[in-house]
Amino acid sequence: MKKEIQIKRPKILIVDNDIENLRSIEKILQIFDIELIRALSGNEAKGKIINTDFALTLINVKLPDMSGFDFVKLFQQIDKRKYLPVIFLSTISIENHSEFKDIESYAFDFILKPFIPKILIGKVKIFLNIYEQKKKLEFLLDEQKQINHELINAKTKAENATKAKSIFLANMSHEIRTPLNGIIGVTEIISHMDLSKEQKKYLNIIQISSNSLITIINDILDFSKIESKQVELENIKFNLYDEINEIIKILSYAAKDSYLDLIVNIENDVPKFIIGDSVKLKQILINIINNAIKFTKKGSVKLEVNVEKIVGNKVNIKFQITDTGIGISEAGQKKLFKTFSQAETSTMNKYGGTGLGLSISKSLAKLMNGKIGVISKEGEGSNFWFTAQFELAKKTKVLKIDTPDKEILQTEEKLSVLLAEDNIINQKVAMFNLNKMGYDVDVAINGVVAVDKFKNKKFDVILMDIQMPEMDGIQATKVIREIEKQTNVEKKVLIIAMTANAMKGDREYFIKAGMDQYISKPFKSVELKNLIHENIDNY
Repeated sequence: MKKEIQIKRPKILIVDNDIENLRSIEKILQIFDIELIRALSGNEAKGKIINTDFALTLINVKLPDMSGFDFVKLFQQIDKRKYLPVIFLSTISIENHSEFKDIESYAFDFILKPFIPKILIGKVKIFLNIYEQKKKLEFLLDEQKQINHELINAKTKAENATKAKSIFLANMSHEIRTPLNGIIGVTEIISHMDLSKEQKKYLNIIQISSNSLITIINDILDFSKIESKQVELENIKFNLYDEINEIIKILSYAAKDSYLDLIVNIENDVPKFIIGDSVKLKQILINIINNAIKFTKKGSVKLEVNVEKIVGNKVNIKFQITDTGIGISEAGQKKLFKTFSQAETSTMNKYGGTGLGLSISKSLAKLMNGKIGVISKEGEGSNFWFTAQFELAKKTKVLKIDTPDKEILQTEEKLSVLLAEDNIINQKVAMFNLNKMGYDVDVAINGVVAVDKFKNKKFDVILMDIQMPEMDGIQATKVIREIEKQTNVEKKVLIIAMTANAMKGDREYFIKAGMDQYISKPFKSVELKNLIHENIDNY
């Protein structure tokens, strides 16, 4: 409900030493709903001016103690009365008064005596209207200040709540990722063993469940990052065709399991080399294609890529994912792309999911100066599309390196690795994989032990957990770097943060503390191996 503007009765100060003049003016002005206040001299009026807010002052030019002009110059020195409107009362034209030229006022007028009542009423009415508008404006400004103050408070509370939520999610993510890293690590170890058909079936169930859980955790974490505006796009040159092929390889197994054709059609005018965030692009594509496979019982899922427009060195690319699945009702389409929402409750019950994937995809597409949408008919399939903007890049030669995704090869050079990890299960998983890689591994249960072992033995790599008792990974890293500085070592040890922390700023924080690289739990052993070998030559 809008607040009603209430203005107090305006006050008018009449300064004149002639009582008859005062009475005459008061009688004429009684038609207004105002309060009239008398003053018989300049000094008397001065006291009233200081303490009272007047809408207007009527001043006789000739006063016993000072002229009306001197009085105006006097009260104009008072900041809050500087712009008080004035009507001078004079027996001669005001232009004939030499002191008139020294008066500075934003609003003044004069009336010749003897004055005509209609003229006095007309002039006073103008100033009263100005006063009323001024008070309304002041009221609105005060109201706006109050609203702004409330908005600032609300914004601060919302930011604090978002920050608290982000901290909570980061902590929960860490606590869940740590044991989950153990589960995924152990299942990976077991998968290389000789298992019966039934054992492989149950192991597969554990792996699928673990991957589903990490997907949920990642979705919630991504949503938190987007909500708190912690997502920043990378600007890296990449081969679009290679990225799409990689996505198809990843999802082709799921399509084959559902007996679906997974088709890709890239138009000839689509550039191979572009500059942008390939990771965020893959995240959107994997999410939408995976959904299409999940909601399609038979038929096909098709990805089409074409150029929407090219302006200068900017290219807008459109991606369309068409399936022959269950389709979405009109009511269901309205719920899509909303947080924690799926088209139908029955869909969530049957197929599962957080309902965050499309909401995250929409936010990521928007970050890439694109849009997202869907065309669908219930029972006849869906066409999800999104656009994204990239920069054109010149073609360069790309060297393809095949990486083993199952068997971990022995390294030619036996690296010495210090594993700083307090979780016993994660220790065993890491030890198994590191030994299989052919590394010589020592274990430290906390930062204090890690520093002591570093003092007594030369290591090529330190895998440093962050949250450890007695001394955490950050403190331990700082101590190790200080030791290297004091001893003038020729080659610094490669320190990799191996942690469940996965919020924005974590990697930058670790690097600033002296670490060289970062890998987030849970991870596959091949990812750790690649990270070590990509960075070891620099140390």
